[in-house]
Amino acid sequence: MRIVLVANRKSGSGRTDGDRIQALLKEHGADVQSIDLDDLDEPLPEADRLVVAGGDGSIGVAARAANRADLPLAVLATGTANDFATALGLPRDLEDACALAADPDAPAQHREVGLAGGRPFVNAAAAGLSAVASRLAKPHKARLGRFAYAFGAVRAALTAPHTPCTVRCDGETVFDGDAWQVVVAVSGAFGGGANIGGTRPDDDHLDVAVVPARSRLALARHGYHMRRAMLTQQQDVPHHRGREIDVTVPAGTEFNVDGDLRRLDPARFTLLEGGLRVVVRRD
Repeated sequence: MRIVLVANRKSGSGRTDGDRIQALLKEHGADVQSIDLDDLDEPLPEADRLVVAGGDGSIGVAARAANRADLPLAVLATGTANDFATALGLPRDLEDACALAADPDAPAQHREVGLAGGRPFVNAAAAGLSAVASRLAKPHKARLGRFAYAFGAVRAALTAPHTPCTVRCDGETVFDGDAWQVVVAVSGAFGGGANIGGTRPDDDHLDVAVVPARSRLALARHGYHMRRAMLTQQQDVPHHRGREIDVTVPAGTEFNVDGDLRRLDPARFTLLEGGLRVVVRRD
């Protein structure tokens, strides 16, 4: 098994140990060649599989490289939130994850990959409270880990303003007003354990869910349903699917794109043609 390994050493507050990962992969019979995350835009060496060690943001970048090289992608979840690995039931233990990544008989499952203004993402891109929560959580990640997102979410819910936005799905306006949050989703996972629910991994469509701006008390109910992947089942939460989602928000509004804060102009979301084959556990 020839593996190209890309490890983001900054992920998870610098916890990614590329040398240890290489050793574990080799113990399971893999021939490993390492490259830097910044080199993923270049042609990859000849390989049977691409392996990424990092957080959700790194997975998105690696997903596009795997798509371009027509290689399966194996994920070693070494970030802070690791929402993608959780959504797919991938091993969180590093030794178990390396064993799966190096297993030549492990199955590969098709997954969609979104593009946020050209930036690949595998979970969700959200404006509103999610972006505020991510900014508030950032200083606390090293100390609190994934619980920093819950801390940020509570503070955002208590203090952040709503956001005026217009959402178009395949050219049709589906929401126009003030919102606490708008989420464009692939897996639908975000925020260290939340999920909008209702997404489909292979329908060739993006999902968009909007939490309209009503009372702050209602946010507790929506937060409860996000933690149980049931947000899109709520009657007061518009939920639509499309191949192209356009979100118009005030200039300078940040989006939380798989944990990375970005300003998108325009905020247009599409799918990467062909998607991704990701290595998963056997049933």
